[in-house]
Formats: sequence, C-alpha cells, structure tokens
Amino acid sequence: MTVVIIDYGSGNLRSAAKSLERAAAEAGGGPVVVTDDPAALSRADRVVLPGVGAFGDCRRGLHAIPGMVEALEAAVIDAGKPFLGICVGMQLMATRGLEHGITPGFGWIPGDVVALQPTPGPSGALKVPHMGWNELNLRDNNHPLVAGFGDKPYVYFVHSFHLHPDDPAQLLASVDYGGPVTAMVCRNNLAGTQFHPEKSQAVGLRLLANFLRWRP
Repeated sequence: MTVVIIDYGSGNLRSAAKSLERAAAEAGGGPVVVTDDPAALSRADRVVLPGVGAFGDCRRGLHAIPGMVEALEAAVIDAGKPFLGICVGMQLMATRGLEHGITPGFGWIPGDVVALQPTPGPSGALKVPHMGWNELNLRDNNHPLVAGFGDKPYVYFVHSFHLHPDDPAQLLASVDYGGPVTAMVCRNNLAGTQFHPEKSQAVGLRLLANFLRWRP
C-alpha cells in the first residue's frame, strides 16, 4: 500500500511523512512517498494533502504544478482513493475560502472556510490563532477513523480559520474554542483534520493508522 504526500511547497512534510511512516509500521502498510509528481497519484493507494499558511497561497501552490489538480481529482474523486487533508489541506476541500477575499476551493465538502470568532470566556477574549491542545468532541464514536481515541482525546491546533460544512452530517468532530470549531470532516472516501496529527502524539498516530486501515 503506497501513501503519497503531495509536495506543493506548503506543509510540514518531514514531520507528516515521519508520522505516517510510524503509523504505516503499526498498521502493516507500505511506503510513504513525498512527491510533486502528478503521475505518482495514479500509482498511490492513499493520498495525503498537508497545508499551512493562507488558503489562497496553498491553492495557488497546487495550481502552479502542471497537472497536479487534475491528477488529484482523478485519483480522489474519479478513482475513489482514500484522501486525508491536514489543516489547510482540509480547508481546500471546501467550496471557497474567505481569507483575504474569496478563493474557490475543490468543492468536495460544501461549505465556507471562515475566520474564527471566539466568544470571550470568563477570563476575557480568546486569542486568534487558536494554538495549542484542545479536546475533541466526536459526533460519531463508531466511525473507523476515530477508533481507539479514548474518552478525552486531545489534539494540537494552529489556525485562524476553519471549514464550516453546509451539511452537519459531514462534521465528524469539533472542539470548543469560544464556540464550536470544526476539527474533522468526512464524506465518503474524503477525510480532513483541522488539527495536526503529526503534532498530536498518541491520538494523532492513531488517526493516521486508522486512515491507513480505512476502507470507505
């Protein structure tokens, strides 16, 4: 089983690759390949799209690689290969991003990527970006992607925007940060995490191992 991490100049590729390699060893998976070659997606069994920074910059980075967006669509939508978007990689699945204007997304998870606007808590205003550990609220404890997370799963976030899905059924997990914030989305073979699995220790490794075993 080959896992391809798309390299388009955005994302913590080294940490993501090392975490996926550890998860693959646990799950009995095959090689993890970091590449900017669109042709590699046709040979992949699973596809991972990381991303950090601004929505528009990440989208432009993908489109700057000839054939990458088309290869991604063919692999993930046409061929139905399991897909995991991480941070901005998840946000790109939305209809559009509203950071520094309106930027179209893939339209795979209908909804907008909107700014965090946390309601002040007892100690005053909450800082943006949302940075640090937070407890997941799981909508479906039985979903295979969250198997083994335990009673109080904590994961690590660094972000100022989040994907607000039009269909609540596509929200797999949220966190509370002055109101509900999207943490995980899922539809068919598509999954995304706003948190960083590669920084989320045991829960993050469990999520990656679950993704490698996932049969959507």
